[in-house]
Amino acid sequence: MKPNYLVVALVLVTFFMVSFFTNILGPLFPELITSFDIGLTLAGLFPFAFFIAYGVMSIPAGLLVQRFGEKRVMLGAFTLAGLGALLFAVAPVFIVAMLALFLIGTAMAMLQVAINPLLRRSGGSAHFAAFSVLAQLLFGAAASLSPWVYVTLAGLVQAQPAEFSWIPANMPWLSMYWLFALLSVLMLFWIGLSQFTNVQRQEEETLSWQACVGYFRHPTVIRFFFAIVAYVALEQGIANSIAVFLQNYHQIEPQHSAQVISQFWMMLTLGCVLGLLLLKLFDAKQVLMVFCLGAALSLIAALTGSIEIALLAFPLSGFFLSVMWSVLFSLALNSVPSGHGAISGVLCTGIVGGALASPATGLLTQLTGSLQLACLILLLPLGYIAWIAWWAQPLVRNHTIRAFWHKQVQREETQEAAGQ
Repeated sequence: MKPNYLVVALVLVTFFMVSFFTNILGPLFPELITSFDIGLTLAGLFPFAFFIAYGVMSIPAGLLVQRFGEKRVMLGAFTLAGLGALLFAVAPVFIVAMLALFLIGTAMAMLQVAINPLLRRSGGSAHFAAFSVLAQLLFGAAASLSPWVYVTLAGLVQAQPAEFSWIPANMPWLSMYWLFALLSVLMLFWIGLSQFTNVQRQEEETLSWQACVGYFRHPTVIRFFFAIVAYVALEQGIANSIAVFLQNYHQIEPQHSAQVISQFWMMLTLGCVLGLLLLKLFDAKQVLMVFCLGAALSLIAALTGSIEIALLAFPLSGFFLSVMWSVLFSLALNSVPSGHGAISGVLCTGIVGGALASPATGLLTQLTGSLQLACLILLLPLGYIAWIAWWAQPLVRNHTIRAFWHKQVQREETQEAAGQ
């Protein structure tokens, strides 16, 4: 099938939007605590409300895509995202904010499920790997950009309050949710005007509720499910703790710490590029174990070192997280012989892990009186990922560079023989 580059562009922009909407919570975390006059424990419920939607909606979203198609699901998702953002912007009270974040999280879960198979189909399977890498780069770029946009918009609202009278003076960060509402409307117009090709789904792309529930009883799948839970808890736990930690221990204001969070996501994105090369040279399990060690050392250094070390180590931890998602996902799919569509649905449900780290960190801070000590709990999901790296015995393993080129030469010789 000829690639539909207009739909490919739409999907890539949607990847950008998902990250742009999702990863703003980290930079906003101290502002949420101040604006709502709450502690870390209650503030942890904001990411909980957002990410719990992934646990609720990932599998149902897959079924909705099969029933109604990607276009309708994407339209529904951006409608929910726009309503959630608008609700947050016009009624910034704690209970309403929780509902609004759940709606936005639900929308992001629906989009995550819809756009991956759509990218494969619209771009062509031969180009899927390249487009997937580009999508991940855009995802990381959006996460790096959102803190800068937040700082710029908040500064503009503070400098010209009369021109932004609909935004409370003590909540300039709400400008981001007005922006999210506007972006959702623009995406609705773009999706509505786009032409999607309807095709018959392959068996591997088909999702069923019975199959997904069945795989929750599969020992190997359930271990990788918890690995995804652990990874997302680790990623969001670090991202959401940076600004609060820097403010409490090094007196860095939230709008300045937003730059560190941006660097965290930028390093995570750059690490993905290097990870592609490393996974060609070395076994995925070895790469994962080395990166787990690097992440642990970086996190400990950030939590216990001086301000100069913290400003370097927090972004560096993002670099070491970079390959974990893709390696865990590939190890999971390579560890079972069939049912990859249903297994992908189960694994995506593991994104609910993002709901766990911040409330746990807040509760431990309240119990121990030390945010520094509480953040060390993030070493637990990191330890589980390292154990998975040691335990996993995939049926299909990535090749060394020599084996890779040997396979390429064999394929070329076979094609030449067939041509003769």
